[in-house]
Amino acid sequence: MEKSRKVSKLCVLCIVLGVLSVATVVTLWSIAATQGRVVTEPWDKYRLPDTLKPDHYNLTLWPRLTANAQGLYVFTGESYVVFQCVKVTDLILIHSNKLNYSTSEDGHLAKLTALGSKPAPTIKNTWLQETTQFLVIQLNGKLAVGESYQLDTEFVGELADDLAGFYRSEYEENGVKRVVATSQMHPTNARKTFPCFDEPAMKAVFHITLVHPRGTVALSNGKEQNVVKTEAISQTRFEPTKTMSTYLLALIVCDYSYVSSQEKDILIRIWARRKAINESHGDYALNVTGQILSFYEVYYNTSYPLAKSDQIALPDFYFGAMENWGLVTYRETNLLYDPLISSNSNKERTATIIAHELAHMWFGNLVTLRWWNEVWLNEGFATYVSYLGADYAEPTWNVKDLIVLKDVHKVFAIDALASSHPLSSKENEIIKPHQISEQFDAISYSKGASVLRMLSDFLTEPVFVQGLSSYLHHFAYSNTVATDLWNHLQLAVEANGVTLPRTVDDIMNRWVLQRGFPVITIDTATGLVSQRHFLLDPDSVGNVPPSDFKYEWIVPIKWMDAGVVQKEIWLLEKEAFHPNLKSVQWVLANLNVTGYYRVTYDLDNWERLLMQLNTNHPIIPVMNRAQLVDDAFNLARAKVIHTTLALRTTKYLSKEREYMPWESAIDNLDYFYLMFDRTDVYDAMQGYVKNLVTPLFLHFKSMTSNWTEVPDGHTDQYNQVNAIRVACSTGLEECLNLTKGWYRQWMDKPGNNLIRPNLRTAVYCSAIAAGSAEEWDFGWSMFINATVASEADKLMSALACTKDPALLKRYLEYTLDSDKIRKQDATSVIVYIASNRRGEKLAWEFVTEKWNYMFTQYGVGSFSFSKLISGVTTRFSTKAELDQLYTFKQDNAAIGFGSGTGALEQAIEITKANIKWVKQNQNEVWDWFLSEAK
Repeated sequence: MEKSRKVSKLCVLCIVLGVLSVATVVTLWSIAATQGRVVTEPWDKYRLPDTLKPDHYNLTLWPRLTANAQGLYVFTGESYVVFQCVKVTDLILIHSNKLNYSTSEDGHLAKLTALGSKPAPTIKNTWLQETTQFLVIQLNGKLAVGESYQLDTEFVGELADDLAGFYRSEYEENGVKRVVATSQMHPTNARKTFPCFDEPAMKAVFHITLVHPRGTVALSNGKEQNVVKTEAISQTRFEPTKTMSTYLLALIVCDYSYVSSQEKDILIRIWARRKAINESHGDYALNVTGQILSFYEVYYNTSYPLAKSDQIALPDFYFGAMENWGLVTYRETNLLYDPLISSNSNKERTATIIAHELAHMWFGNLVTLRWWNEVWLNEGFATYVSYLGADYAEPTWNVKDLIVLKDVHKVFAIDALASSHPLSSKENEIIKPHQISEQFDAISYSKGASVLRMLSDFLTEPVFVQGLSSYLHHFAYSNTVATDLWNHLQLAVEANGVTLPRTVDDIMNRWVLQRGFPVITIDTATGLVSQRHFLLDPDSVGNVPPSDFKYEWIVPIKWMDAGVVQKEIWLLEKEAFHPNLKSVQWVLANLNVTGYYRVTYDLDNWERLLMQLNTNHPIIPVMNRAQLVDDAFNLARAKVIHTTLALRTTKYLSKEREYMPWESAIDNLDYFYLMFDRTDVYDAMQGYVKNLVTPLFLHFKSMTSNWTEVPDGHTDQYNQVNAIRVACSTGLEECLNLTKGWYRQWMDKPGNNLIRPNLRTAVYCSAIAAGSAEEWDFGWSMFINATVASEADKLMSALACTKDPALLKRYLEYTLDSDKIRKQDATSVIVYIASNRRGEKLAWEFVTEKWNYMFTQYGVGSFSFSKLISGVTTRFSTKAELDQLYTFKQDNAAIGFGSGTGALEQAIEITKANIKWVKQNQNEVWDWFLSEAK
């Protein structure tokens, strides 16, 4: 009765608000919150006080899917939260951002009611504290400890297209513009949707009602419980959620369709645009979701906690996906799969990202980290086990091995900087929204996954899983810190009689609480094993903050002697003798790259390893062949070994057919291209790489019967792409004729694209780079008319391959027009252009000129500032470019860099290192390529 009455009241309010000016809504902003004085008041701090604890929310929202008279899309809302007082206070602080409130009868922005025997104190004053994002409610008396209260509010917010909070996404179907009201609360945007205690430890139950136009569908975390329809609108009420954090709330109103299945008692639905569902683009996601959920129930030894699992593909979405409990949101490219158009990498991405998000249903949602300073454990864990879930769904792919390329090697490059940061930060150092956003970086995801994989390996997977299951059962529906997991893993270690040199906590603290990682040096002449902090620029050691652990790690080392696997050893200090490592043949350490460290050897052992690669490379495991290349190139950058020694690890590749070593080599040679593609070294390097890749190109030509078939193996399909991409980029005439011919056939018959999906990105890029405005314009027309997001993505990246500066400038301007380039894709397009050696300068100038506009007008929901800054500065290797970075930093200090603050410092550090490296190596590298390219 109470809920129905409130909805009716809301509807009247909403109709009035829809036609009146914003003057009917009171907005009180406290502008001078923290300006020019010491922060002393509770509302000037960013963290909530520990005086109140929410129990449940009742929230009704009505998003308008058409613009009002002022051209704005809005949503109106009415909510109440029931909370308990746990410490005496006369102040209520509740998060609120960019909401306009209606005043109650006594002129305040909220109404307080006591639910116990004691009356509620009256409200003295209310206002909105803009800087710290609080609705502040001062009381005339004290709240009583143990008593419960209800706080009611009515408000209006903008349903903006900023990809944050409750926002608007648009698409066109059958010539009709469609509007989706959707949400992204993570990490601090629930407060932009309704007043709430917006911290992860403030868990509560949510009772949600959505009012929406007839003919549309409303979705939330719980199952639809009741739908009431009138002539113009529907009202959908959902079952109450489980106890959960605000950042996991999801609210969607759309004109979508779905496919569904039942997995035991779980309803599984894949939602997307009607056309996509009708063309079966959701079928693959539906198929793997059930398998992955079943896998995780066994892996966690815990049943899936909810009655349904909805997953939805959105046209506009800032992140790749978001693990809202029971309603996971995705970019279209990450959920939908069209076997006629999507590539095998699209398919793998769909499987792994579904596995990532579903992993969170237990680890993150059921059990949640107390604060954002340990976000790495949440995201690193989901990243690690996503490979396990995807491997279960697709066992023939060997996808678990790819973590080495996609996460371990990727994050090494960042964690080897003096400006890197530890996995865990101190809680009081991460308080502001932009500081929280900065935590979601490669360190949290990829290093987190890497060290957890290492932990699982040395504990053994059964022991790891046993400890994990104990942790989840013990802390279900509550919050934890990282040491809680270490304690439960330690219990599993002791229960299974596993021998470790130290406790789990002691071992992991070395990897979690200090930045960076070690390089292990093995001297096979003496058996001496030592470690030291690995830095890409050894001269930056003075900029590394001191560590409580003195940059010493407890290191598990798996190794082989001349191809024979040996017993694991541990390095517990700076150095130790291990006589078994003395060898007259060759030693290879860090088998299958399960350890998070690099390895170097005495020069004789390096030579023996190179000899083995050149004479019989399959004796060395494929992951370690990739490791040898990656370690060597990065050790050379750090002056641990000679640069020409690193280059020699690539010579055997003319006989290599496996994907992982080739991908590792291409990634590392890309650094040489970045440093030298504007110098005389470029032509000599192109000649060498062309000679190297030609046998691979011809191998795939033969394997596929002159390109008419698709290789059977998952990674073979990836390596076929590498063969074409590298061969064409180095100017192999046969490759260029092939790609230009395929693209011309498509231009002649636009409705009949015969280019195989796996090859399209490489072919499009090659043809557009070799072509003129005609090829680019055709690619653009195909892009804007693409109905499948994965195909649009391929074209979007390929359009940046043109060599025509005028076209690149035009494309850059398009990123500021969301009708041409969706806001979610703007950063990617700019970075794609910067990766083109003819576009790097244009992209940098564009970012510096438009920074103020992008930062203030678009905000975090549209541009990934960290990705943007790192992406447009990857080639920086001159004093002039370093000066430009300093000028950029100085000129925009007042505006700020938000989540890109750390990336800017890293760009400066990397540029300094690049300048030194180029100066020291350019002539020798040039000579080496010239001699080897003959």
